[in-house]
Amino acid sequence: MQIIQKYFPDLSEKQLQQFSDLQELYEHWNAQINVISRKNMDTLYINHVLHSLAIAKVIQFKKGTTVLDIGTGGGFPGIPLAILFPDTQFLLVDSIGKKIKVVNEVSSAICLSNVRTMHERAEKINETFDFVVSRAVTNMTDFKKWVKGKFNKKHYNSIDNGILYLKGGDLREELRGISHTKYDISEFFTEEFFDTKKVIYIGY
Repeated sequence: MQIIQKYFPDLSEKQLQQFSDLQELYEHWNAQINVISRKNMDTLYINHVLHSLAIAKVIQFKKGTTVLDIGTGGGFPGIPLAILFPDTQFLLVDSIGKKIKVVNEVSSAICLSNVRTMHERAEKINETFDFVVSRAVTNMTDFKKWVKGKFNKKHYNSIDNGILYLKGGDLREELRGISHTKYDISEFFTEEFFDTKKVIYIGY
């Protein structure tokens, strides 16, 4: 938990409690439905929670912003972002029903009122959003096909509506020919885990 407070020192008591509760909740549900690598449970706050919050170093979602999290798995990056931005509305989507069950249970336990979930494939979502977030669910060419037509036309955040994608490694080939902005997460967080991790932004 201290690692979250280190980079986000202005959290409310409610937010601090919500973040604090995640460890026990994910340990409980992960023992029943494996949504996080067991060896990663000891590093939940760095590898999953803080990694998700790298998006918040690129943009501070304004009140009323709508965000779609595709391939949310156990709720990343959606749940940490929903805690941080209680006035932003999130839809967390995954094609695997048992993962959505975990997301629902965790969201309910920490009283997140700004999260909806859907057990569905990304292509089948018939709504529009300001931003689409995700953590390395597929290559960017396929991902762009999944989100085609899912963006609101009106922009009112500090950057235009678009994709905010968490991914690591050498992305030059994958992003060739795709107009994008790349943010090195190591510029935000000093932990070694983030040395090769990036936030990719593609505006629409």
